[in-house]
Amino acid sequence: MTVEQSIISLDHVVKDFRRHGTSSSDPAGATRAVDDVSLDIRRGDIFGIIGYSGAGKSTLVRLINALERPTSGRVTVLGTDITALGEAKLRPLRRKIGMIFQQFNLFSTKTVADNIAYPLQLDHWRKDYQLRRVERLLDFVGLKEHAGKYPSQLSGGQKQRVGIARALATNPDILVADEATSALDPQTTAEVLSLLRRVNEEFGVTIVLITHQMQVVQSIANRVAVMSAGSIVESGDVYDVFAAPREPVTRRFIATAISGIPDRSRVERMHREWKGRIVTILIRQRAVHRAGTGEIVASSGQDISHLILDSGVVGQMLYGGIDTVAGSAIGALTYEFSGDRSTVDSFLARLRRHSDVVDFGTDDDPVDYERAVARVEPRSDAGRYPESSGDVPTQVEDRGGVQ
Repeated sequence: MTVEQSIISLDHVVKDFRRHGTSSSDPAGATRAVDDVSLDIRRGDIFGIIGYSGAGKSTLVRLINALERPTSGRVTVLGTDITALGEAKLRPLRRKIGMIFQQFNLFSTKTVADNIAYPLQLDHWRKDYQLRRVERLLDFVGLKEHAGKYPSQLSGGQKQRVGIARALATNPDILVADEATSALDPQTTAEVLSLLRRVNEEFGVTIVLITHQMQVVQSIANRVAVMSAGSIVESGDVYDVFAAPREPVTRRFIATAISGIPDRSRVERMHREWKGRIVTILIRQRAVHRAGTGEIVASSGQDISHLILDSGVVGQMLYGGIDTVAGSAIGALTYEFSGDRSTVDSFLARLRRHSDVVDFGTDDDPVDYERAVARVEPRSDAGRYPESSGDVPTQVEDRGGVQ
């Protein structure tokens, strides 16, 4: 993808922060927050940038709006190389980038309407234009009856709606949401994400989501990049990254987000209550074509019941669930498999030829949770198996003693 086709482009960007009191000639005196990042965000994308705390996500945002300058590399926004632009030339460009924040950043002494109008005042809009724009945005975010209230009188979700309306005030082309849902409960998060989807669809605004919440990316984004230690370790369409993650850090993230993958405490409970082998089978309804490599990753979790019937093992489904990402099923089903060890081992070897398997072992011989999740390797032989099957359930509840 060329820079001209991208609304945001980062080309081998590095950002170092020099520790106080160290010399610029001392390489040990700098901390690298962003490490050789190249990334293209297309106009109209809802693009998720995800990573654990300290991964470099917030620094990356500050490079996009030029609140930080790269140590090396180039940042292009809306077709303009902003790397060396002075403040005077950056100001009009920044008006095209709206920002919403985790802690809302509202003025406590201004009303809802005045908070939304503030960017318009800075931009010297005519008063009558300001009033019409604020009224339209209040209606869009569903806060028309709260125009005269102050932030202290609003719920967290209402405050974030004000933040979104304020970010949209100057008709930006890009909206950056920096951990915008981290302080909200799940229901309010869903409402805010639904509003952001409307922003994207109705106004054509490109949205960049900075988050550590994989569920946020899963529910709204069409593309995603995973950051770790300042680098982009994996990127692509959300379905492709979720369905066939390449990197251990991505697998750990997905284990917290995809419906049906049991968390550590649930696996421990399963081990206590069921003495057989606890195994999670990942569901991937269709094959994934990895961009740039030509690799095809097979579907997974198809025809499980037939494999069990032919194996001689006893399989009991304990837990699971299926989500839909980009129109295709992704999820996991967890079973207890019992029988003599050689039979179970033989069955799992055969199962791995058909599916991606997370083997948590038994109560007597458990496998460390992080190790089990991170070492799953998606199979690259999709041509041998169908991409979809009627054997993929739509929802699975807890079974047996796992509640």
